[in-house]
Amino acid sequence: MSKKFYITTPIYYVNDKPHIGHAYTTLACDVMARFKRLDGFNVKFLTGTDEHGQKVEKAAQVAEISPHEFTNTVSQNFRDLTTQLNFSNDDFIRTTEDRHKLACQQLWRILLDKGFIRLDSYSGWYAVRDEAFYTKDEIVDGKAPTGAPVEWVEEPSYFFDLSKFQDKLLAFYDANPDFVAPKSRFNEVKSFVKGGLRDLSVSRASFKWGVPVPDDDAHVMYVWLDALTNYITATGWPTDGAFGNPETYAKLWPADLHMVGKDILRFHAVYWPAFLMAADLPLPKRVFAHGWWTNEGQKISKSLGNVIDPVALADTYGLDQTRYFLMREVPFGKDGDFSVQAMIQRMNSDLANDLGNLSQRVISMIFKNCEGVMPSLPASPTSEDTNILAASDALLDQVRIHIDQQSFHEALRCIWDVIAAANRYVDNQAPWGLKKTDPERMKEVLAVLAEIIRQVAILTQPFMPQSAAKILDQLGVDEHARGFDIIAGQGRLANGHLIEKPEPVFPRYIDEEPA
Repeated sequence: MSKKFYITTPIYYVNDKPHIGHAYTTLACDVMARFKRLDGFNVKFLTGTDEHGQKVEKAAQVAEISPHEFTNTVSQNFRDLTTQLNFSNDDFIRTTEDRHKLACQQLWRILLDKGFIRLDSYSGWYAVRDEAFYTKDEIVDGKAPTGAPVEWVEEPSYFFDLSKFQDKLLAFYDANPDFVAPKSRFNEVKSFVKGGLRDLSVSRASFKWGVPVPDDDAHVMYVWLDALTNYITATGWPTDGAFGNPETYAKLWPADLHMVGKDILRFHAVYWPAFLMAADLPLPKRVFAHGWWTNEGQKISKSLGNVIDPVALADTYGLDQTRYFLMREVPFGKDGDFSVQAMIQRMNSDLANDLGNLSQRVISMIFKNCEGVMPSLPASPTSEDTNILAASDALLDQVRIHIDQQSFHEALRCIWDVIAAANRYVDNQAPWGLKKTDPERMKEVLAVLAEIIRQVAILTQPFMPQSAAKILDQLGVDEHARGFDIIAGQGRLANGHLIEKPEPVFPRYIDEEPA
């Protein structure tokens, strides 16, 4: 039985077009999903759109169309993004789907039956932009902690007994020290819970665009109770419902990783576990909260006009180049600053000079000086051969550790350390000189380098799938021999086959704008 890995993005709120933050989260999940598939896991990668709530209803009113029409259009933009940025999600869920509404209502009934939901009235501060309630102590200069405007709300509401789960959550955190990452974020979560939990309003009666509360159509579910439920909806829960699937639910839940932005960590690390505890459902294994991007040192906002369009980035600089930059430039989990200069530097230094030049000159030399026939590894390798191959063979275990910690920049750093070593090796061995003095040794050196390039290309597939595939194609690696099962020790690059003349995979980027 294969190992399973269930990973989710947050479902994205459909009040606007996708931006770099949406792409960043989904890209991180895509890298994880692709890596796990190559590592022999049965992967479920879920993304989708969150389509209910007051914010959506208001956005639709501004657009002078129905909420249903509005969400159809904007949700499609997010679905298109998965194709445009080559994401490999297995499912795309919308909270307006029947399967999801039924799951939400079933969870509500369970919480109600167990005595954790009661009808009362709510009065307090609410931020429509965040779809979140805030206490008086959290309001700063008349705004939410996120900077969102707040409004005073008084209306009948159902409440979830969140306060009853304070000690249970703290005990769970202590028993599961890797539940939230990075650790600094986990400390924030623990501090929030230790500060005391108040019961949570889980319904709204002042608007209608949402999942109706069972047996009380005057209320719709609080958008976060609705949205968070998507993670179990997609597994086939409830298993006895019209869309139920006991087999997939048993196979997939609990989720292995919820990937979220730091601004929505509280919902995923406090409210969601409490809902699941109350319903006697297993909790997810891990929640990772990444940081935010700024643009050339400025906070990204529509009012400043500096929102970064991820599709425009890919169109301008290249899809895989964009994917690489986003995963390499900033330690994942911390805030990062986007700049055109930094992106071009990464493209020209890391990709064109380091990996691109290595693969292009080695494969070109094999094509030109070995009559296009892939040479064999040395029968009696030198210490230099052995050392560089050992460094390459050790990569998978190193990269796997970093990937499992969502430390994508460190995974890439390890790979580029070997690329740098390979470039030093080729300079020291000088196969162009060996062509005249020792042609057999030249072939051995090129074979060692080709094997390193093969392993590097296989390991960079999760980050740059199209570019890695081009390199593997140029090496003549069979499409069925690109998984991690034969990356090191289990198999080497085949030899004796003909290769074609290579084309550069990572050309240098030249800014054509006048200085």
